[in-house]
Amino acid sequence: MNVLTESFGTIPDGREAKLYTLTNNSGLRVKVTNYGAIITSIEVPDKSGTFENIALGFDRLEDYSSEAYLGNYPYFGSIIGRFGNRIAKGHLEIEGKSYQLAVNNGPNHLHGGSIGFDRRLWNAAIIEKDDAAGVELSYLSPHLEENYPGNMQVKCVYLLTEAGELVIEYFAETDQTTVINLTNHTYFNLTGGREDILNHELMLHANKMTEMTGQIPTGSIISTIETVYDFSDFKTFRQDLDKLDRGYDDNFILDNENGSLKHAGILREKSSGRQIEIFTTQPGMQLYTGYWIPELTINGERKFGSYSGVALETQHYPDSVHHPHFPTTLLLPGKIYNEKTIYRFSLISE
Repeated sequence: MNVLTESFGTIPDGREAKLYTLTNNSGLRVKVTNYGAIITSIEVPDKSGTFENIALGFDRLEDYSSEAYLGNYPYFGSIIGRFGNRIAKGHLEIEGKSYQLAVNNGPNHLHGGSIGFDRRLWNAAIIEKDDAAGVELSYLSPHLEENYPGNMQVKCVYLLTEAGELVIEYFAETDQTTVINLTNHTYFNLTGGREDILNHELMLHANKMTEMTGQIPTGSIISTIETVYDFSDFKTFRQDLDKLDRGYDDNFILDNENGSLKHAGILREKSSGRQIEIFTTQPGMQLYTGYWIPELTINGERKFGSYSGVALETQHYPDSVHHPHFPTTLLLPGKIYNEKTIYRFSLISE
């Protein structure tokens, strides 16, 4: 197990970003930059032993800040915060005080605002163990950054294990009551990008979802059984695509409100033989099949576009701040926020 550190370029204010390459003894390789705490690539073998990158991302820092990319921003591989997903109308009320957050997704607040954790430079410390290698990223989000109350100290730990698992663990503390909903926004494509993700198969341990209107929960919890949102058995994303306007972008309920580490589901792709098992302490998962991913020209090559990757965003429910019966996203002084998600990479059992 080892971690290689190298320069990844400079951000606009002149500070240097680093790229950390985590490698286990089986050859699995995960690359992470402290700019946005972004996972830039995940290299795993297919059934013939060929290693390929299965995560959407870039080899150059400048591509993450290009106008073409940010113009229809898909948040490749980044940590989302302070609040992942949407807050209706950007309105936040905490302990009787109102805060108006940025409205950056139609009429709503999305993924932490105009400049969220995904575009901040994090501090980094290397982790090397006999059975794991990783990087600990930390960031101090000051009081009223993006108009969220409280000075919040955030830590994100990425660990690649000998067992073929990528462990993502979050910690946070605040000096004022605030809200937090962290997630990672990696998009997976188990074909290594040769095809879109519509023939990928997904199974989820979820038979309920939050009912949505305009991407905002109504507050009702509804069944997914025998609907287009039913992933209780493996099915491809293509199977019900003609019944959906823009694919999937929905919050599934994992019945995990006590925060135990739960097996949430499996993503697999038969031509490559690759699969990912997902474990999480989070109560929900936003399934997004990437309709709005932009097509980009990278080094003269056309890449990405609609359905080029699927995001499995383990998190609390969207707009939880307006639905007291949802699992709480409040964080109080003296309390520690702690959530964990594990992606286990392997081959489909025949």
